[in-house]
Amino acid sequence: MFPAASLLTIILLALSITASPIEVGNSPITLPIARRLNVSNGTINLLQQDRARVVALKDNSLRHGGHHSAPVIDVANKYLIAAEIGSPPTTYNLIVDTGSSNTWVGASTPYVVTKTSVNTGQPVANSYGTGVYFSGTEYTDTVTLGRGLTIANQSICVASIARGFVSVDGILGIGPVDLTEGTLVDEPTTTIPTVTNNLHSQGTIHREMFSISFEPTTSEPVTNGELTFGGTIANKHAGPIAYTPITTTERAANYWGIDQSISYGSTTILSSNAGIVDSGTTFLYIASDAYRMYMSATGGNPDPDTGLLLISSTQYNALENLNFHIGSETYTLTPNAQIWPRSLNTYIDGSINAIYLIVNDIGTPSGEGFDFINGYTFLERFYSVFDTTRSRIGFAQTQYTNATTN
Repeated sequence: MFPAASLLTIILLALSITASPIEVGNSPITLPIARRLNVSNGTINLLQQDRARVVALKDNSLRHGGHHSAPVIDVANKYLIAAEIGSPPTTYNLIVDTGSSNTWVGASTPYVVTKTSVNTGQPVANSYGTGVYFSGTEYTDTVTLGRGLTIANQSICVASIARGFVSVDGILGIGPVDLTEGTLVDEPTTTIPTVTNNLHSQGTIHREMFSISFEPTTSEPVTNGELTFGGTIANKHAGPIAYTPITTTERAANYWGIDQSISYGSTTILSSNAGIVDSGTTFLYIASDAYRMYMSATGGNPDPDTGLLLISSTQYNALENLNFHIGSETYTLTPNAQIWPRSLNTYIDGSINAIYLIVNDIGTPSGEGFDFINGYTFLERFYSVFDTTRSRIGFAQTQYTNATTN
């Protein structure tokens, strides 16, 4: 017979070995997410994919238009989570997307109707950029995201047509619920509760919020991220989390939008304006006038193969910090954090020893209400918290903020 303390230790050790989170009532629950670069057809043009997404994000009317006649651009860089749907369940690998809010399946693995499936009969459609879209029918079903995270009667869009999604089954949409408005074809003013909404309303989490942590890595594919529903995890960030309110600027306010200014070294290149934080966008995007200032300051030139700014080793050694001023805090991308991981250059049709910058042109001047997108390459350096309950976003440094991984 083991003493009580020893038995508890053994139980905790067993749980940690199986990578299953410990269930505690109303506590945050953390799930692993894995990055995958789609190189099934050779090298990928991440910038082309990103730009198609940026256009859709900036123009909400395009997101619900379908664009069925447009050429397909495969979703090339994605973070996946395993979701079990139905009873008995089928496992689907879904993209974790803070820039959209519909959860849907059927791109690769067919949806399996079970005893918990209910066909609402509602047609649904959404677009994620040029040639990247789905259309189908809404169901409700039981969704399990991990131990302790089971959602009853969750809206699931079952795709009859899906374009641009290779080796993935669909999307787990964790953006604001208002992004679902217009996706129900026959009820364009109706919104659909997201998985985060329902986890909260069904009492699984006590706060309607989630947090994301990443570990910068130069390997592919890799499980290097964690998604936590209902709270934050102390050992994933270094120092306090500082929060800033969701912006009130109309275009960015539809998403996880914030206000920020940006400086390169001591020079301001973007005055305080609104933009968004988006895990589904790979690179950083800033207003055209800010981009020109950044390009001039770094000496970067557009590379014809990748589309990214290319710099020399000498220019890299002269890079200054890129500073994001959010609320009363400053979050710094070091020179190393401003470049694409060199070991992944061949994935994007780049030269092995070349140095590419991750900052790109959003395509419009500053002051238009959508002046930046802080994409995955920003988020991998900071712990991020998306808090619907208090209408705010939080950031904190991590042990990887100043890493020289790239």
